[in-house]
Amino acid sequence: MDRISNIFKAKKPLIIFTEAGYPSMQQCEEAIDLAILNGADIIELGVPFSDPMADGPVIAEASQKTAEKGIGLTDVLLLAKRIRQKHEETGLILFSYMNPMLHYGYERLCKDLDALGVDGILPVDLPLEERNELLVPCRNHGLHLIPLVSPLTPPDRTREILANMTGFVYYINVAGVTGARKTLPEDYPELIHGVKALTNLPVASGFGIADAKTAAQAAQYADGVICGSGFVKAMETSPQAAARFIKELRTF
Repeated sequence: MDRISNIFKAKKPLIIFTEAGYPSMQQCEEAIDLAILNGADIIELGVPFSDPMADGPVIAEASQKTAEKGIGLTDVLLLAKRIRQKHEETGLILFSYMNPMLHYGYERLCKDLDALGVDGILPVDLPLEERNELLVPCRNHGLHLIPLVSPLTPPDRTREILANMTGFVYYINVAGVTGARKTLPEDYPELIHGVKALTNLPVASGFGIADAKTAAQAAQYADGVICGSGFVKAMETSPQAAARFIKELRTF
């Protein structure tokens, strides 16, 4: 069984998104190390991009600032290599818009990710109709291509998106961009149960996980909990602040 499946089999994982290289590569790597020590099970390494259209203000600003420094996909791969060398059991997912991956080359990227010990790719803006272009090299190199669905995805479309996929489902809790929120939608339990009825994959809940309360609320119904903006915001203070945030979050 692969690393991601083993993690979900063992527990409800805490999945952390981080903008790779923010606020500096050294601080980012230290924050990731401390997050893993304090309960993060899977790390999503965000590739800096100049037009992060799915992201709220915290992550969008971090992405733009990091991209302006010239940090790109190659730097993220080197970071992934260092993390894997230190944390053999931690899940690693490359989180990227399509443009950087297209320029790198899908086959080359999947081959390199496999060699580095990365477990999969989460393509933010990949349409279902164009998915096979990336899915085929992912499958050839043993990588999960993580599907995303939202409350606005109709059941038939959700079923089509999730058919024959592996790893886990990224369930977007709210319509809109990323960002911390004080509570999850009232119909969240019904919506996430609807997704789980359409797949045998674990369903991880992201967007709007701001604190221990919302993390615990999500974990009641989801198979895993994803947090991004809160962690990135804490990283702006220090790696230690980010670690404290993870420790507080990991109550489910």
